[in-house]
Amino acid sequence: MKKKDTDSIQFGEGNFMRAFVDYCIQLLNEETDFVGKVNIVQPIEKGIIADLKNQNGKYHVFQEGVINGEQVRSRHLIDCIDKLINPYLEFQSYLKLAENESLTFIFSNTTEAGIAYDINDKINDKPPNSFPAKLLILLYQRFQKFNGDPSMILHIIPCELIEKNGSKLKEILIEISNKWGLGEKFKCWLNLNVFYNTLVDRIVPGFPKNDIDFYERGLPFKDKLMVTCEPFFLWVIEGSKALLEIFPADQLKKINLIVVDDLKVYRTRKVRILNGCHTTMVPVGLLNKTSTVSDVLNNDFLKSFITEALFEEIIPSIDFDKDELKNYAASVLERFSNPFIIHKLESIALNSISKFKVRVLPSILSYLKIEGKAPKNLSFAMASLIYYYGKEISQHSYELNDETSNIEFFKKVWETEYIKRVTEETLSKSSLWGQNLAEIKPLKDKVNIALEAIHSCGKIDVAYNIFKKKYD
Repeated sequence: MKKKDTDSIQFGEGNFMRAFVDYCIQLLNEETDFVGKVNIVQPIEKGIIADLKNQNGKYHVFQEGVINGEQVRSRHLIDCIDKLINPYLEFQSYLKLAENESLTFIFSNTTEAGIAYDINDKINDKPPNSFPAKLLILLYQRFQKFNGDPSMILHIIPCELIEKNGSKLKEILIEISNKWGLGEKFKCWLNLNVFYNTLVDRIVPGFPKNDIDFYERGLPFKDKLMVTCEPFFLWVIEGSKALLEIFPADQLKKINLIVVDDLKVYRTRKVRILNGCHTTMVPVGLLNKTSTVSDVLNNDFLKSFITEALFEEIIPSIDFDKDELKNYAASVLERFSNPFIIHKLESIALNSISKFKVRVLPSILSYLKIEGKAPKNLSFAMASLIYYYGKEISQHSYELNDETSNIEFFKKVWETEYIKRVTEETLSKSSLWGQNLAEIKPLKDKVNIALEAIHSCGKIDVAYNIFKKKYD
């Protein structure tokens, strides 16, 4: 006999969530007695909720790659999505989601920039700008509807790739609650909700633009939102194993979901190695006019650059078992070489500044502390990122996809071609990096040398060789 419905609200309708959380819930529905429905909320003003509505919330996930030595190429229909809400157009429908007695989970992926406090958010905004404020309004609606009933609390499982994502989200919600004066009773109820710190790991390139006839063959409907992804799937959740009683994904063969007391090892390994490699290769690859991750590994210069950064700079900066890290790194490079996955660097470039801060900067700072000097390739990657954001100067054809304030900052910085000033102003901008990096002279000097080489040369591989000679 099937259990009662276990509903969830999902903030984020992008490729990753649809190939990760929704795929997981789909398998739970098909292979266990779980009965899950997903209500998706569009977290920003521009999104694809309307497109999902046109397909009645249905789409296909294509898994492609090699796992455990075996080639996998499969297709799966996702039909576990129920309501699709754009709170900017349907605010009352959005609030109504909170009144569902079967609601159990909140999932989210609003990028690294999403879990942030916005001082301008107001309780009367319909909706507020930030994801935390949107979520708080929803939770407050639930609190009021059920008179603070402790049985109506939720399990909140963010998938944003920041350290202690659940704890950070909870802190912000409490801060906003205090600012808005929502009262001690609500704050006590808010504290009863369970916030999980998580790590997610799956490469999801998204819609397959190449060989589309192959993917459309035999589909029951015209699918404009199909998603390609690798078969690898890892979800680490920090918390009580009691979670598995209501979310039994550990029973699934195609899903590797584990609940642990402390996910620090898993997080550091994944963020610094896999995500760090992605973020490191993006500006260098794009300035080299290379479009995909697999193309990076088929280019002699870029493959050497990223491999050296990985094994000689990132791994030495991590204080874990080095053999284990090297084995994981080798598996990551194998995943990056997946012949079926067209993972565009331009897609990974979304919010590159906040990604670099989270994924690469810790390796740079740790390496500096251990070795007493700035890492060569990671410093060059940082300079490449700064140059990439100076679109008028670098004259590349890619659209900068980041917070407006970041784009405007770099536009202003690059009004001068005096590279030392660009380096100084950029590295001293604490809001970008979480600290004043201009105070770290070894890093500032190396980034400046690299930036001068890139700016004067234009060709990224030639610029790297010029930088390398000066670095050595």
